[in-house]
Amino acid sequence: MTKPSTHRATAFVEKMARLPWKEYPGHFGGALSKALVGLENSGSSRIDFRISHYAPNAYVAEHVHQVQEQIYYMLEGEGILTLDDTEHLMHPHDYVYVPPGVRHSFTNTGLAGLVFLVITTPANDEEESA
Repeated sequence: MTKPSTHRATAFVEKMARLPWKEYPGHFGGALSKALVGLENSGSSRIDFRISHYAPNAYVAEHVHQVQEQIYYMLEGEGILTLDDTEHLMHPHDYVYVPPGVRHSFTNTGLAGLVFLVITTPANDEEESA
């Protein structure tokens, strides 16, 4: 089992505009995210909270999480979310829960930016040992 962090999480208020956009590994064509809450800025190893903006045709490649669970909440735009072999057309206010072990990818198929929130727990995708 992973040991809990000995570092105490820190409460804070921040302006999203101060945070840089990043293209994380496995993300392509302008699939950018801002890390709003995570280990780096809060000390929490239990949650990773991001806002993502994908340019038209940008995408995250198909991948699988070992232990992480994710929720995507759509704010703007439209795109195709693939869960295992099933495609879902996502629109504003749609959301999805992705448990560990489900292959998934997400592509902006619209004409404008695709904007969505991503909540991931735990923050790291390492298998827990017994």
